[in-house]
Amino acid sequence: MTAINAPQDKYNAVWIIFFILGLGTLLPWNFFMTATMYFTSRLKDPAIEGSVNLTVVEADTRNVLESKFNNVMTLCAMVPLLIFTCLNSFIHQRIHQNVRIAGSLSVILLVFLLTAVLVKVDMSPLPFFCLTMIKIICINSFGAVLQGSLFGLAGMLPASYTAPIMSGQGLAGTFAAFSMICALASGSALQDSAFGYFITACVVVFLAILSYFALPRMDFFQYYLESNGSRPAGRNEENKMDLLEKDSPAQNRPEVSLTEEETRSNISVFAIFKRIWVMALSVCFVFTITIGTFPAVTVDVRSTVADGGAWDKYFIPVSCFLLFNVMDWAGRSLTALCMWPGKDSIILPVMVGLRVVFVPLFMLCNVQPRNYLPVPFAHDAWYILFMIFFSFSNGYLASLCMCFGPKKVAQHEAETAGAIMAFFLSLGLALGAALSFVFRIII
Repeated sequence: MTAINAPQDKYNAVWIIFFILGLGTLLPWNFFMTATMYFTSRLKDPAIEGSVNLTVVEADTRNVLESKFNNVMTLCAMVPLLIFTCLNSFIHQRIHQNVRIAGSLSVILLVFLLTAVLVKVDMSPLPFFCLTMIKIICINSFGAVLQGSLFGLAGMLPASYTAPIMSGQGLAGTFAAFSMICALASGSALQDSAFGYFITACVVVFLAILSYFALPRMDFFQYYLESNGSRPAGRNEENKMDLLEKDSPAQNRPEVSLTEEETRSNISVFAIFKRIWVMALSVCFVFTITIGTFPAVTVDVRSTVADGGAWDKYFIPVSCFLLFNVMDWAGRSLTALCMWPGKDSIILPVMVGLRVVFVPLFMLCNVQPRNYLPVPFAHDAWYILFMIFFSFSNGYLASLCMCFGPKKVAQHEAETAGAIMAFFLSLGLALGAALSFVFRIII
């Protein structure tokens, strides 16, 4: 089969499905992070309303759990994400994609249903803290398998079909940031806001599950899946035809399928990495710089324009979180229209490397408290300008790398290449999280 004979993606249905799946990949975790204030408030307030006579030990336990919540949450998120993304790169050929994708989405849905229910249940701080961390580990473990599997699946389609996953992930952050601002503006209670977050996440994940099960019905998707040598379970009619064709003359039977199956069984992860290492390290570096700076450094920038007014309250939610996610989403979405520079161009890794300049630029903004560095970029306009270019370049360059990686190998190796790219994306997140402590200390 050739691309000339490929059916059309009617109504861009496959593109939209991958967009929804990308949204379902990160929206739950983004909503979980947005509700951090809710979690810390549950650790701060008495588990039973009216119980104000706390012992010294109980008070100390609450203080320790509250102060360490963000650090432990980051650790419980990044370590499983990295480990399971790595595992997915090796085991994806042994576990059917329906199990990896639909199964992961189902577990994430159950975790968020449980989280929504627990909003209305009183618990003492220590059990609540432990249960929350277990849920974070589950979300990121299965989310890693889901993300790696989705990028691997998209790698078997044309390069432009990785873009909707990246775009959907970008919208997830935008949606979560917008929800946070709406909650601030409404003045609603943290408990009510958190319950709304988790129910919304459940609805989106359920929609992603329905979208995934609709995917095999698309002729466009089936064409590329079969040309890759993969046949989904349940294709009974085609299986019957294959049995009938065994009795037909040899010249009438396509020999390419056997070759593809033999080749797929001998795919080498390390051989593929040798061909995509530039794209893999590039996407890793993009997210190392991004997570190392955002939000650890950027969230501590203080406005020099506002003087105790409303802008003080909304400066970080708008200029940091919302602006970053909107421009990141714009950069990811642009790759659906423009994919410059090309996959073999030296300009792409050079542009990725140049993003390191954003680290000192943000450090020299009005980050507070600070001990060592001066503040040459004190005005809010500098911070906003840097944030626009920082976030847009993150979305655009990361999306380009993720699109190009699977296209630098043979078609039957594209799924493995996509899984490897997802691993290096997660590695960049983990390295960035570790560097963020160093960057903040330097200031």
